[in-house]
Amino acid sequence: MFQSFESHSSPDQGPPRLAALRTKLREMGLDGFLVPRADAHQGEYVAARDERMQWLTGFTGSAGFCIVLPDVAGVFIDGRYRTQVKAQVDLGAFTPVAWPEVKPGDWIKGNLAAGKLGFDPWLHTAEEIETLKRVLENTGVSIWPCDINPIDAIWPDQPLPPVGRAFVHPDALAGESSAAKRARLAESLRVAGQAAAVLTLPDSICWLLNIRGADVPKNPVLQGFAILMADGQVQLFAAADKFDSDTLAHLGPEVTLHPTEAFVPCLRALQGAVRVDKVSAPLAVSEFLTAAGIPVAWGDDPCKLPKARKNAAEIAATREAHLRDGAAMAEFLRWLDDQAPKGRLTEIAVVQALEGFRRATNSLHDISFDTICGAGPNGAIIHYRVTEASNRPIRRDELLLVDSGGQYPDGTTDITRTIAVGDPGDEARGCYTRVLQGMIAISRVRFPKGLAGRDIDALARFPLWLAGQDYDHGTGHGVGAFLSVHEGPQRISRLSDVPLEPGMILSNEPGYYREGAFGIRLENLIVVEPAAPLGDNRAQLAFETLTFAPFDRRLVLASALSPGERDWLNAYHAAVLEKLAPRVSDATLEWLKGACAPI
Repeated sequence: MFQSFESHSSPDQGPPRLAALRTKLREMGLDGFLVPRADAHQGEYVAARDERMQWLTGFTGSAGFCIVLPDVAGVFIDGRYRTQVKAQVDLGAFTPVAWPEVKPGDWIKGNLAAGKLGFDPWLHTAEEIETLKRVLENTGVSIWPCDINPIDAIWPDQPLPPVGRAFVHPDALAGESSAAKRARLAESLRVAGQAAAVLTLPDSICWLLNIRGADVPKNPVLQGFAILMADGQVQLFAAADKFDSDTLAHLGPEVTLHPTEAFVPCLRALQGAVRVDKVSAPLAVSEFLTAAGIPVAWGDDPCKLPKARKNAAEIAATREAHLRDGAAMAEFLRWLDDQAPKGRLTEIAVVQALEGFRRATNSLHDISFDTICGAGPNGAIIHYRVTEASNRPIRRDELLLVDSGGQYPDGTTDITRTIAVGDPGDEARGCYTRVLQGMIAISRVRFPKGLAGRDIDALARFPLWLAGQDYDHGTGHGVGAFLSVHEGPQRISRLSDVPLEPGMILSNEPGYYREGAFGIRLENLIVVEPAAPLGDNRAQLAFETLTFAPFDRRLVLASALSPGERDWLNAYHAAVLEKLAPRVSDATLEWLKGACAPI
């Protein structure tokens, strides 16, 4: 299986490791240290070698950071992880901190009167450190870059760097050759008067070169660095063992492969202004350039927006991947409907079965993240990962939340369905219906061109707000094309100011979580498209739904739906039946007819 069920959290190891870190910090003349979740590539999903925060604290979430001070160690986590963190860290050694409500600089000022706070300049961006320095200015706390990461120094069995094989992503699926991409972006550098751009995001490098990799679990990316020159050539820095002859031939003569350790010397040898992304590149990059007298031109990673705007070939391929995945989901949901009432299933059994249905497509490259399968109260743990220790039976009269996805060569999928096992009660149905209404609102919306995710996020929350409810995560994240399942810069969130543009793929996933009782989340992927002319023909955008799998009609309070919501749901289910009918077994087709019947 792609998913395993061993526990990666060791709360009991936290206190001795924290003590060892504090001892090392005293040896280094430091009073504290920043421990980020991120690696040098600022990825949400990191290789085992870079799981420093998890190793220290036991927390396994995909976002957050720890600040270690002499008398307190704060674990900063957002709303997705506030239930999870309490079970994964030793609360006698680590203090959960609600972030971003509590800013790290303010927390440091309240817990450290004076001293040196260390950080690894390869693990933090220039923007992060600039912001922290501004807040701590005129205090007794100073920020110190460390040549040696103290956690690496005390981690005795730290894994080696990953050496997953790179492979070619065909131009037919990419919709554009690497040479064409490089020429297009190089022209933008020349227009801006820049000699080069530094690329540190693995998905940017893979997108630009039309390659994929195997360095990070569940996301087919290559870890490395690259420099795009203004003449279209690329200097690529990665271990040679990752490339076979076919991939090297695909890269061609305009892409030169160097060992990773050559990255810094090549930075120092550049001439002319060099673009660096302040929000994604490690601070070390700009520091090395500045020390060598090379002008740093702050600007966005030139691949970010072009990668986010999927072309026609990528969208067509993604549609096919979603139909294939939808058929696998339909087979799974029919199986679950048959087996769950018998009372013999566990969360692990459900995860194993779902992966089996995806594998049966004979196209699955990997799952796109560890399947979240939370029964009853486990569904309220937003990013719950079932382990052998936490594995729970699927009981009658409960809700089961299943959030999963597949990595296929033609697209990345991500879908969540919440399913009734028996009769979970009218309270659960009311909450489910409000979540569904929020999803429908995003699915139906038309909005003026130029608006960002923050401008429409509230639409998904409005039905919940009317009931005094909400959820503590964004409504949607960007998704790549056989790349990262979480892809920026686009998202539907109160924090997102990036205008939505045609071709951007996002998730649409409102939810509601009641700690100790149940969790509800519903998720489809959607793609931004121009809206059909209407009214006075203002330029507007809308969403095409990519995901096709039935919702659980047993959980819908039909009387609470407006006529427009009912029409959308019935039309969606009719499309699910039409599109999946030729792709599923006879038994599942019969089940689908009932699951997709009009409300």
